[in-house]
Amino acid sequence: MRKEKRVLPEYYTPIYQMAVTQFERAACKLDLDPNIWERFVVPKRALMVSVPVRMDDLSVKVFRGYRVHHDNTMGPSKGGIRYSPSVNLGEVCALAMWMTWKCALVGLPFGGAKGGIACDPTVMSRNELQKMTRRYTAEIIQMIGPDVDVVAPDMGTNEQIMAWFMDTYSQFKGYAVPEIATGKPISIGGSVGRTEATGKGLVFVIMEAFKYLKIDPDKKSVAIQGFGNVGFHTARLLYEAGCRVVAVSDVKSGLYNKDGLDIPAINEYIKKNKFMEGFKGGDHISNEDLLEIHCDVLIPAAISEQITEENAGRLKCRIVCEGANGPTRPEADPILNERGIFLIPDVLANSGGVTVSYFEWVQGLQRLFWKEKEVYEQLGEVMRSAFRNVLELSLSRNVDMRMAALMLGINKISEAKLARGLFP
Repeated sequence: MRKEKRVLPEYYTPIYQMAVTQFERAACKLDLDPNIWERFVVPKRALMVSVPVRMDDLSVKVFRGYRVHHDNTMGPSKGGIRYSPSVNLGEVCALAMWMTWKCALVGLPFGGAKGGIACDPTVMSRNELQKMTRRYTAEIIQMIGPDVDVVAPDMGTNEQIMAWFMDTYSQFKGYAVPEIATGKPISIGGSVGRTEATGKGLVFVIMEAFKYLKIDPDKKSVAIQGFGNVGFHTARLLYEAGCRVVAVSDVKSGLYNKDGLDIPAINEYIKKNKFMEGFKGGDHISNEDLLEIHCDVLIPAAISEQITEENAGRLKCRIVCEGANGPTRPEADPILNERGIFLIPDVLANSGGVTVSYFEWVQGLQRLFWKEKEVYEQLGEVMRSAFRNVLELSLSRNVDMRMAALMLGINKISEAKLARGLFP
């Protein structure tokens, strides 16, 4: 049992505290070696950079950028790049830690990493985003590489930003290095199926949960908080599978219709109007109220810390499937467990994205590309196997699904660290 808690002040944000709390609970269950424990609660390395950008009005604005490697025991670090006003060192450290457990859980030869820039990409022009991305790439170039740290899209970034990232890195090297980034356009080495991979992975594990709970998925009601890449593709795939998507929301507003929303129509509306506000196919609902509506499956796929000690007792769902990273506060977990709500934790549920990123990385290294059918078959195999492993440990050790998932991931990395030893 660890006797004292040491957390560096610059990391000490609520989301980092949450990641450490989750880790420590699992570490206690595992009776983890205290020397290994100390190595897990802080990242292997962290870099903070200034990113000066000449804006369209010719002024120079300096953004704060970060890149963190939590671990590289199993192979290169792997993690997304986030553009959001909320980005800070503590958030990036927490996300990198979760990525470590996620990669280990599904059996990928990666460690966890994360990066980001504190900015609001929604108010920046394409030209400003490109300049910022290229300068950020140059500033962190000493920490990245196809055998060192591989980047991917995350909140506020997309395949175009990954294309600029890959091109900038390649310019420094003097030749094309497509495997430095995943989630790229297919035309420059991206993988088919990567864009919808996280949503596809969520659907795989939801269907496995339906089987375990003996629930017929036909016409079952689903509510999704967040309608970005993850939320939209999850909604679309569940809609196509015959579920009723009764509620969805974005940063501005939400929609509710107990008979089911027309997901393709909402998507077309958003393409024209950017947000779903004003769509006539459902009643207005807030992001907060969406979490508490009657539904079979609740999918928080927006931002962290949405399900808390205050609202966990008011949830009216059978399954919570975490599409976002860290959407549930640690204090809420026992409440959900006591109420019999089946939780599919983030490190399992949203691991489809990094899994297909791994496929893309492998394809880039080999210069040999897979067909869509092969990508989805391999993804389904990985997700179903991981779900079964987590469920088996949950039942055998009488712990909830989050604890089981963390225990599996942490134990795998711990064994690898002990086998490798400590240098020097």
